[in-house]
Amino acid sequence: MAKPIKVTFIRNGKEETTETELGTQVFSFMPEFNINGNRLVAAKVNNELCSLDSSLEYDCKVEPVYNNTKEGMSVYRRSLCLLLAAAAHRINPKARLLVGNSICYGYYYTFDGETIEAEALKKEMQKLVSQDLKIKTSVISWSQAAELFEKLNLKETRKQLNHSCTSKIMINTIDDFSDLYFGPLVLSTGALQVFDLIKYQDGLLLRFPKTKTPNQLPPFKDESKLFSLFKQYKEWGKRVNVTTAASLNDMIANRKINDFIDIAETHQQKLISEIASQIVKSKKVRVVLIAGPSSSGKTTSAKKIGLELQAMGYVPKVISLDNYYVSHDRTPLDENGKPDYECLEALDIELLNQNLVDLFAGKEVNIPSYDFHRGTSFFEDKNKMTLAENEILIMEGIHGLNPALTPKVPDELKFKIYLSALTQLNLDDHNRVSTSDNRLIRRIVRDNNFRGKPAEGTIAMWPSVQRGEELHIFPFHDNADAILNTALDYELSVLRVYAAPLLRRVNPTQPEYSEAQRLLRFLENFATIAPTAVPPRSIIREFIGGSAFKY
Repeated sequence: MAKPIKVTFIRNGKEETTETELGTQVFSFMPEFNINGNRLVAAKVNNELCSLDSSLEYDCKVEPVYNNTKEGMSVYRRSLCLLLAAAAHRINPKARLLVGNSICYGYYYTFDGETIEAEALKKEMQKLVSQDLKIKTSVISWSQAAELFEKLNLKETRKQLNHSCTSKIMINTIDDFSDLYFGPLVLSTGALQVFDLIKYQDGLLLRFPKTKTPNQLPPFKDESKLFSLFKQYKEWGKRVNVTTAASLNDMIANRKINDFIDIAETHQQKLISEIASQIVKSKKVRVVLIAGPSSSGKTTSAKKIGLELQAMGYVPKVISLDNYYVSHDRTPLDENGKPDYECLEALDIELLNQNLVDLFAGKEVNIPSYDFHRGTSFFEDKNKMTLAENEILIMEGIHGLNPALTPKVPDELKFKIYLSALTQLNLDDHNRVSTSDNRLIRRIVRDNNFRGKPAEGTIAMWPSVQRGEELHIFPFHDNADAILNTALDYELSVLRVYAAPLLRRVNPTQPEYSEAQRLLRFLENFATIAPTAVPPRSIIREFIGGSAFKY
């Protein structure tokens, strides 16, 4: 008889320890499936996210994961995507469903070839939910997986197998439909009751709840500017024949990646040049305001736009918004009583606006500096500045698109640019590359290279970063005069070289282990590219180092 294993589990907020048989399923130790309206969707076993029907194989600590947490909502959304694919397969197995970008708490889908109406597909999803079918996770051989995905018409999923030639492949299954395993899912379709499926543009939008309100859908707000950018970028990807991780991996395997790197960098530089032309064309613009979420490449983009303006006969001058922080005793506090440097009130808005108005009036101003160690601002003669007719200010920071940042500056003098690292790549037919994951991996690499911070440190502070973006950046992107996509479709293959070793150092005793493992699984979909292939002025150099720009 096998020796029993020791399990420490959380019940009603308290730890309890017991012994159980090897192979006991996780949900045996779970508290109620619903607590205060929040549904149990997964568990952490020694800080690794697992499905509730996983078997326990060693001494461990088991914690419940509910749908009102980031990881719980990730499980819910991933399960919802499988539900949609299974419903589409039920209605018409020949209809090839393809995932696109995220928009307003939803994922955009299109059909390649035969289509299915949104209402019919929604009804089939609801039928699957009412049947409460078990969502199975199983392991099959590589040959079985290849045959299965060919039969299901999952072309990119099948192609990706060529770059993951392991002897066994994990899959998830609902009824007679299966897809590649990318992470734990809910136990059964009955848990997936909160969603909507609507017609949007040329496709469908699968809508899901916010993490904080998992039992209701948020109001729909059309993000037409971002969607238009994604659509253009997706069409470009089709033209160059790189739309998935599998097609990128094919280029790497066939030694054609250097040409694609040149194409991707040239395409992005062309977009930057077009934005610079817009700025010059207006003739009245005196300040360019650049904003974007963390690790969207604001610093390099500002420098590249500055170079383009110089090529057109203008002289860019850079003012950092960090210089306008108020003194420490005036800095607002967040909900935890700590200084909130991300809120607008942390900046001296009055001084900033007075400096800009004076500069545009031809006056000399003294730009402040800020001592972060002492928490005070100071002035130096070397920072005195004037603005000639052929000179344009460039300012980048999280509040750049917020009208409350520059209320005294007439709109015709401002040109606002929003940056988004919006990759058009998918992992395969039904699994997308998250913009947030792309930026997080950039940040992990940069924080380690230039700040000595381990991966777990960046992962731990990422939720706080995202909260700041939700409050101070995303609500204002529609104010932009131009949107620049800073993603480069080959970058994850480069970033993997740096990020993977850092993520492997996060150990199972650390709370960040689960996220580190998820990111590692994600990066394994990309073959590596040597960092030496990255051009010296590429945005990627802002994160990996070796840039021709000085930061």
